[in-house]
Formats: sequence, structure tokens, C-alpha cells
Amino acid sequence: MPIIVNLDVMMAKRKMSLNELSEKVDLTLSNLSILKTGKAKAIRFSTLEALCKALDCEPGDLLEYKK
Repeated sequence: MPIIVNLDVMMAKRKMSLNELSEKVDLTLSNLSILKTGKAKAIRFSTLEALCKALDCEPGDLLEYKK
């Protein structure tokens, strides 16, 4: 898939665990894990906004396009 999800990178930079992020964005651990591993087929803008707010980042920090 040419869209790469860098959620794990941003979590490491912010020294945030999956459990902590799950509580902040009100998503289940399994849904966050699917995003983190890049297995998600889609992401809602509201989820992307919550992740950016919790991780203090921009959407481009989480999503990357590679040919």
C-alpha cells in the first residue's frame, strides 16, 4: 500500500504508550493497533484530528505517500 501510517514513530517521539493514546483519543486498543500496523483501509477525519491533537502533530506527520 502506498500510504504509510507513521503512528508508531510519532508515539515513540512523544514517548506515549498505546494504552495512553487509546485513553486520550477514545479508541479501542485493537483499532489503534490496526492503524499502527498499517492494516487499516480507511481513517475518519475525526479520528485523525483526535490523534493529531493527542500527539501534538500534523496529519502529514502520521500519513506518508510512497510510490
